[in-house]
Amino acid sequence: MRRLAARGAAGDAGEVAAPAADSSDSAQGRSPSSWRLIDLCAVWDAGVYLPSAAWNGASSGVARRRLNEAERLSSVREAQLKRLKVTRPRVLGSRERGRVPRMARQPPPPWVHAAFLLCLLSLGGAIEIPMDLTQPPTITKQSVKDHIVDPRDNILIECEAKGNPAPSFHWTRNSRFFNIAKDPRVSMRRRSGTLVIDFRSGGRPEEYEGEYQCFARNKFGTALSNRIRLQVSKSPLWPKENLDPVVVQEGAPLTLQCNPPPGLPSPVIFWMSSSMEPITQDKRVSQGHNGDLYFSNVMLQDMQTDYSCNARFHFTHTIQQKNPFTLKVLTNHPYNDSSLRNHPDMYSARGVAERTPSFMYPQGTASSQMVLRGMDLLLECIASGVPTPDIAWYKKGGDLPSDKAKFENFNKALRITNVSEEDSGEYFCLASNKMGSIRHTISVRVKAAPYWLDEPKNLILAPGEDGRLVCRANGNPKPTVQWMVNGEPLQSAPPNPNREVAGDTIIFRDTQISSRAVYQCNTSNEHGYLLANAFVSVLDVPPRMLSPRNQLIRVILYNRTRLDCPFFGSPIPTLRWFKNGQGSNLDGGNYHVYENGSLEIKMIRKEDQGIYTCVATNILGKAENQVRLEVKDPTRIYRMPEDQVAKRGTTVQLECRVKHDPSLKLTVSWLKDDEPLYIGNRMKKEDDSLTIFGVAERDQGSYTCVASTELDQDLAKAYLTVLGRPDRPRDLELTDLAERSVRLTWIPGDDNNSPITDYVVQFEEDQFQPGVWHDHSKYPGSVNSAVLRLSPYVNYQFRVIAVNEVGSSHPSLPSERYRTSGAPPESNPGDVKGEGTRKNNMEITWTPMNATSAFGPNLRYIVKWRRRETREAWNNVTVWGSRYVVGQTPVYVPYEIRVQAENDFGKGPEPESVIGYSGEDYPRAAPTEVKVRVMNSTAISLQWNRVYPDTVQGQLREYRAYYWRESSLLKNLWVSQKRQQASFPGDRLRGVVSRLFPYSNYKLEMVVVNGRGDGPRSETKEFTTPEGVPSAPRRFRVRQPNLETINLEWDHPEHPNGIMTGYTLKYVAFNGTKVGKQIVENFSPNQTKFTVQRTDPVSRYRFTLSARTQVGSGEAVTEESPAPPNEATPTAAYTNNQADIATQGWFIGLMCAIALLVLILLIVCFIKRSRGGKYPVREKKDVPLGPEDPKEEDGSFDYSDEDNKPLQGSQTSLDGTIKQQESDDSLVDYGEGGEGQFNEDGSFIGQYTVKKDKEETEGNESSEATSPVNAIYSLA
Repeated sequence: MRRLAARGAAGDAGEVAAPAADSSDSAQGRSPSSWRLIDLCAVWDAGVYLPSAAWNGASSGVARRRLNEAERLSSVREAQLKRLKVTRPRVLGSRERGRVPRMARQPPPPWVHAAFLLCLLSLGGAIEIPMDLTQPPTITKQSVKDHIVDPRDNILIECEAKGNPAPSFHWTRNSRFFNIAKDPRVSMRRRSGTLVIDFRSGGRPEEYEGEYQCFARNKFGTALSNRIRLQVSKSPLWPKENLDPVVVQEGAPLTLQCNPPPGLPSPVIFWMSSSMEPITQDKRVSQGHNGDLYFSNVMLQDMQTDYSCNARFHFTHTIQQKNPFTLKVLTNHPYNDSSLRNHPDMYSARGVAERTPSFMYPQGTASSQMVLRGMDLLLECIASGVPTPDIAWYKKGGDLPSDKAKFENFNKALRITNVSEEDSGEYFCLASNKMGSIRHTISVRVKAAPYWLDEPKNLILAPGEDGRLVCRANGNPKPTVQWMVNGEPLQSAPPNPNREVAGDTIIFRDTQISSRAVYQCNTSNEHGYLLANAFVSVLDVPPRMLSPRNQLIRVILYNRTRLDCPFFGSPIPTLRWFKNGQGSNLDGGNYHVYENGSLEIKMIRKEDQGIYTCVATNILGKAENQVRLEVKDPTRIYRMPEDQVAKRGTTVQLECRVKHDPSLKLTVSWLKDDEPLYIGNRMKKEDDSLTIFGVAERDQGSYTCVASTELDQDLAKAYLTVLGRPDRPRDLELTDLAERSVRLTWIPGDDNNSPITDYVVQFEEDQFQPGVWHDHSKYPGSVNSAVLRLSPYVNYQFRVIAVNEVGSSHPSLPSERYRTSGAPPESNPGDVKGEGTRKNNMEITWTPMNATSAFGPNLRYIVKWRRRETREAWNNVTVWGSRYVVGQTPVYVPYEIRVQAENDFGKGPEPESVIGYSGEDYPRAAPTEVKVRVMNSTAISLQWNRVYPDTVQGQLREYRAYYWRESSLLKNLWVSQKRQQASFPGDRLRGVVSRLFPYSNYKLEMVVVNGRGDGPRSETKEFTTPEGVPSAPRRFRVRQPNLETINLEWDHPEHPNGIMTGYTLKYVAFNGTKVGKQIVENFSPNQTKFTVQRTDPVSRYRFTLSARTQVGSGEAVTEESPAPPNEATPTAAYTNNQADIATQGWFIGLMCAIALLVLILLIVCFIKRSRGGKYPVREKKDVPLGPEDPKEEDGSFDYSDEDNKPLQGSQTSLDGTIKQQESDDSLVDYGEGGEGQFNEDGSFIGQYTVKKDKEETEGNESSEATSPVNAIYSLA
């Protein structure tokens, strides 16, 4: 678990909230994740001295001026000189508004210190005068110096300025006044100096190219923009040319020149084929910085494509293609054999002479290059040679600047970014191969366009004060400085006795209101220029506050904060702070007041909460403002997410529990790898956790819980490691090429946190099974190189699969192909067989040899055969497939067979003989003397005499008995006469037939079976199976209509297997682990019902039922009684109540017939919708039972417990499963004898009839169905 514990407290100052009346000026907090420079400044400038020491010094100097006129000049001059060295922030006392996480408990990294230095520079901008005060113009926005425009669009030259009064604008073009009114295409935006040149009505943009300069003027001065050079983008077409094929000797160097048309700006160059496929570049073939394509040495494969130079123009977004070059390579080895590409000595193998390197660019051994300071230096060396040379870079007398230098274009180019003077000197590149080396020296000179050392800033003075403007710049060569005032050279301006020019400095003494103006400093050399505007404004202004009044600042406990009080005044006011209206100035201890007036509180405590007042004072008056400070508890993650390791497909939960100030709104969010996490359907985000279901490889990474409020945040990070399949190996390379072996090397992929255990090398060949990959070999996960044994004449291509405990990687990209030379076969085909498909033929088959065993082209097979144990000559034939049929053979005769492999290089080894047989015919004889002996009611034994071998006419497979059930000894019982068979493999004389039906008549026949089929049948034998035990009774049902009785019902067995003699019922009471005495009941064969009188209303009963024949009892079936109901008595009372009310006379008198019918309908609906029992409400024999009425036996009722009952139409079995049960009100009880029947799944079939009153009084006599099975039992 990694805890970041980053806190942010509005830049350590808190969140600024303005009053509702000043909501437009209220500060907005930044996003917690905005790691920007201004936020770093907000964090760090509160704890570092801001160089503003001259402000109070200037104020005290002005005060002394009133006390002692003699000391005025020196004091003010000293103060102004200090202020010139230390600039004010861009907005005086600007308030921190951003919230930035800071790394708690850790020292700031070096980049934070660098950012802080930039922060100090950003705070030192020009002085801002409130816009309601008069001031000279200031340029706020302008176009770049080199302004390139798209010819398809209107031209826009920007120039915006501010001032009071608002400035007016005019332009010069090529140093002459540009009269906008005379050109209808040119207009100037309102309240702006921006020029718009519209070409919708025609015109050529090129006519407006030139150098433009904007002038912003009001009555206090004139400000100038840079000189803007306007150019129109150009993308000329490539000149048409016909290029002849380039003929070059293999191994020679080659340069294909691009020479793109000159564009503005310069186009981007890249090489492609005419079919728009990019040209593959490497250290042998690459594109130079000038756009040419260089071949260090040409190879034969370079002819496989053409080469076209393409130029992409930026503004028009068009690509122009040059006519392609076609190469013709002259070679001593005309075949482009892929096996030579990775040959350790590829050039000599192809007959290319090796030679020492020589430079293709730049030419010669030395050159020079000039670069401007701040730009990128690009040095390039491209060399030819065989083998391709390697390039290395050095600097004479020192090392390359590691922080700025990087190598490009396969080390052929050295780029040094942001060049400075110390990067000048001599660099050299060294090109080397095994034949030798050569070097080229490049002398680098660093020049510099002007750059600022001290840029002039706006100067704000009170009447009578002194000041200065400084314009210092450097460059190479040294730049010259020219001063202007209001756009005119200072030499031609009216003289000013209060102004003195001393080179790069203008000194002002005893300034007055009339001294206001805008000064321009132009510093230039041959490489460029810099132009800066700085105004001198003379103001007499009492103090004023620049921020909204009565702001609310909320800060986090124990953080450091800074309270700013933006103000303005001239002379510069002094600022003091007070808390809660107390008279003492805040400074010292936990408080520190900086010279710019900001108040720092080093560590916020609860007692620091309150109202703070800042008072700004100068000789003209004072102003004050108040800030209310609220202290809030910090946000803390007290239960952080932990690092976890999970397998793919599992579920992971990351905890994040937070404490925060209850007055602040808490937001908990998650980052993955420091980016916002998208919560998909596999993730669930809760207030205190994040759950990931079905973890996948893409879920691996760092998860950061971000608990944030408006003021601060806390972070906690954990890393989730997902064990996944490894990534595919890459960069397969073939080396050490030999006739029967090659070394394969690969770079392992990421193991995805589960170590690689094995590598599987696969191969593919393009002759026999192209596109099909086969396993070649397997290697441990610790190796990445292996020598592979190869077969002759196979065009191999390899790939590698990595395996770990999680699974296998995707296959690597295939290697290059490598073809081995041919040889005669070293083996013959396997699995040779000879079998007849007809009685007069023999089919010879074998498994064909694969690509790795063919060893050469045109693989074929020599097939030989002859009859066994004869001295016949061998018959032979050459076959290209994998089978051959020999015709006109005797029936089932043995043959010797040989199959030999052969290719264009020769024959394989002499094969061994294999015995095969010609085709079989049907057997001619049947088994004799078949004897049947009955073993029991379900099995018989057989015995027979074997047939003569010559009558089999093939291979004896088995003796087979066919038998069928002719009839049952039970009358009127239908039986299936489907024939069945029993097999007795091999040459046997006896066997057993089992699984027969008892009490049945059977017939049986026997045959001989060979590979062709069955022979003739033997004589039919008849036998009878004796009586057996019956199968289990069907549909055994246990019902409990009330607490006193249990009803049992069952159906006859499906297979009686003899004459039924009765049923045996065994039952026992049990309650938990207590079991009562077992009771046994015997019933007649016709009885299928029984009622048990319960002696214990709490216990349950277990019933076991079996059927009997004269042989014995058959299979038993067991059921248990339902669980006893819990609330039977109240329900019965409720039913009796309903009956009592329904028979009361006063009730019938109050209700009308319609109301009675409605009541009956409601009761019926309630009964139908209820999931419980059914309660009959009727006077006995007064109302006949309808289809909806439950049965009633002796006034009893069926009861179902609402709490314990199973689903409707089911009952709970002994093991707790749900069985299909009969309807609670069995329709058989109301049917006429056998008319109510049930099919095998228990559903009711037949006509539903109502019992007569007489039948209701006949007691418990069973009513038997007149089905055929019952009729058989009755007859039996």
